[in-house]
Amino acid sequence: MPPKSKADGAKKARVPAKRKLAEEFPPGEVLTDNAKKKWKLGSAVGQGGFGLLYLANEDSSGSVGADAPYVIKVEPSDNGPLFSELKFYMRAAKPSLIGAWMNSRKIDYLGVPKYWGSGFHEKGGKRYRFMVMDRFGVDLQKKFEENGKKFPRKLVLQLGLRLLNILEYIHDHEYVHADIKASNLLLSYTNPNQVYLVDYGLAYRYSPEGVPKEYKEDPKRCHDGTIEFTSIDAHKGVAPSRRGDLEIMGYCMIQWLCGRLPWEDKLQDPLYVRDSKLRCRDNIDELLKSCFPSENLPEEMKKFMQEVKALEYTDKPNYAKLRGILLQGLKTIGATDDRKLDFGVSANDTGPPSIKVRATFSRTLKS
Repeated sequence: MPPKSKADGAKKARVPAKRKLAEEFPPGEVLTDNAKKKWKLGSAVGQGGFGLLYLANEDSSGSVGADAPYVIKVEPSDNGPLFSELKFYMRAAKPSLIGAWMNSRKIDYLGVPKYWGSGFHEKGGKRYRFMVMDRFGVDLQKKFEENGKKFPRKLVLQLGLRLLNILEYIHDHEYVHADIKASNLLLSYTNPNQVYLVDYGLAYRYSPEGVPKEYKEDPKRCHDGTIEFTSIDAHKGVAPSRRGDLEIMGYCMIQWLCGRLPWEDKLQDPLYVRDSKLRCRDNIDELLKSCFPSENLPEEMKKFMQEVKALEYTDKPNYAKLRGILLQGLKTIGATDDRKLDFGVSANDTGPPSIKVRATFSRTLKS
């Protein structure tokens, strides 16, 4: 599974002690979902939150092989994370819904995992909740680290275009993700040029029955999400929103381009991180100068962050305009979206921020 950041650890520490990790089931265990469909478990392949992930197949006489097309997440039924995630999948990730939306937008794939079934399973006097999902490959955090914590500019812009499709879809279906990051972006198991946004444990129904939630700060919810990427709203305890998802996406893209966000030196101090982001929102030029050499400053990121800054809490983003900004970025470097995700470093990359620029940014934050 993807490595957990310090912030993930801090978030986990706030989880109620009653939540326990599911016991590991032996290969061959058969689970029956709510539609009476049977699924056979293979080996455990990872851990997600407080659940275990297993390779799985539609029940058959044979064993589940290493090429199984599904995974099943299992956790004790009294835990909360999978229950929250399941609500999103059942409402917004049915294959028919995803297929209809793709047809309406004339796109050949959408990076939202499909929901294939769920139910309860009892064993040893204990009750477990499970959900069946597509199987995926490596996560982008691993690729990011393998690449020396830097992605090519063309790749970052392509990932941004994929994310805009994903976010527009889930926003259209009344949800926001609230935890976009490289470790939650997985490559397809069968197609390395497709990427999927996973882990909807923090997904929030921002507009139930089409009525958007109102802006309201709650001190008890401050700093939810992954600290280096979470939105300014989240730092203030405000429920997740569409503009928050796009803000988080912007931070991710900037980090992928330059290697490090300016506030990453003090992630253990959420107030410092919040104040840093507030200053950067007020001075986007200063943010980008702290991250990129002036001769390689990606103009598209400035325009993207300006669009996000202009959004009110309940505004619907102009996804087409945001796509246009990223497509213009590709044009600037003489590239097009050829649908191939190339993780190799290329000559048109932006360089890492200099020590002098970082020091200047740090002094600005302290002033």
